[in-house]
Amino acid sequence: MLKKAGLLLLIFCIGISVFAQKKAGPVHIIFDSDMGPDYDDVGAITILHNLADKGEAEILATMASTKYDGVASVLNVFNTYFNRPDLPVGVPKGEAQTLRDGQHWTDTLLARYPHKIKTNNEAWDAVKLYRKILAAQPNHSVTIVTVGFLTNLSNLLNTGADEYSSLNGNELVKKKAKLLVCMGGKFPSGYEFNVMKDAKASQNVYANWPTQIIFSGFEIGEKIKAGLPLIHNAAIKNNPTKDVFRICIPMAKEDAPGRMSWDETAVLVAIKGYSQWYTLHKGRITVAADGKNGWNDSGTGQAYLVEKVDYHQVQDLINLLIQHQAVKVKR
Repeated sequence: MLKKAGLLLLIFCIGISVFAQKKAGPVHIIFDSDMGPDYDDVGAITILHNLADKGEAEILATMASTKYDGVASVLNVFNTYFNRPDLPVGVPKGEAQTLRDGQHWTDTLLARYPHKIKTNNEAWDAVKLYRKILAAQPNHSVTIVTVGFLTNLSNLLNTGADEYSSLNGNELVKKKAKLLVCMGGKFPSGYEFNVMKDAKASQNVYANWPTQIIFSGFEIGEKIKAGLPLIHNAAIKNNPTKDVFRICIPMAKEDAPGRMSWDETAVLVAIKGYSQWYTLHKGRITVAADGKNGWNDSGTGQAYLVEKVDYHQVQDLINLLIQHQAVKVKR
């Protein structure tokens, strides 16, 4: 009788657990982006705000992994347009890449759209902001999505105790984060821009990051073309995302069908999960000194996405999500 009662209690608890997962709240997320030189970052931050407006995500901060003049302002343009003008912005204050957009779409955004942050000096030190936010969050609750260089995350791992936490960087990430989703790498092996540009940071993060990592590799986003439905939607006006795709798509012949969508896939998976569209190939990434990545199938704790359904399903969804406009705020 006691065994039967115990079994019933176990089934009841499992049922509660499954129900709780289905009713889970929004994903608490930090977005880390090079925001250029490519413009799939623009699609990614638009999807981030779209899903936050739907209640699926709570954005904790937007970080730049590069420090070209104006990058903090560009992030603030999007945060302001989507009615989150006070969302904290972090920028590397030490050594970092300074790559920016060759198409000069950032100049158009900064001239056309309001933003309170005028220079990078007005933004947070990215590592300090990471530590402040992580320390204040519940344990194992934060998802980080990186769609740029690994500079900030490497520097975070290397930090010591400070006014925000007595834990070092690795300990703090292990305690507060639950998942890192990374647009990086080419699988099973190859050269990929985000991994290569700060190869030492990539090596440090991929070797020492204490939570699970899911990679959306180059081969995932390469097929997915986005932007044409957006720029052809006459109902969308005064929209920074549309402006960027409208400016950039005509500048490159290969973008005539739409821009490849690497960064958007990482944000999509970070918030909605992978299982609708992908399976996971488990193992562990390896990174050479020149930034070339490989894959160790016998490794643990990491995985890269493998297509499960026709990629057009993800393409159609991304094209829909990036047409998001700012929700009117009731005054």
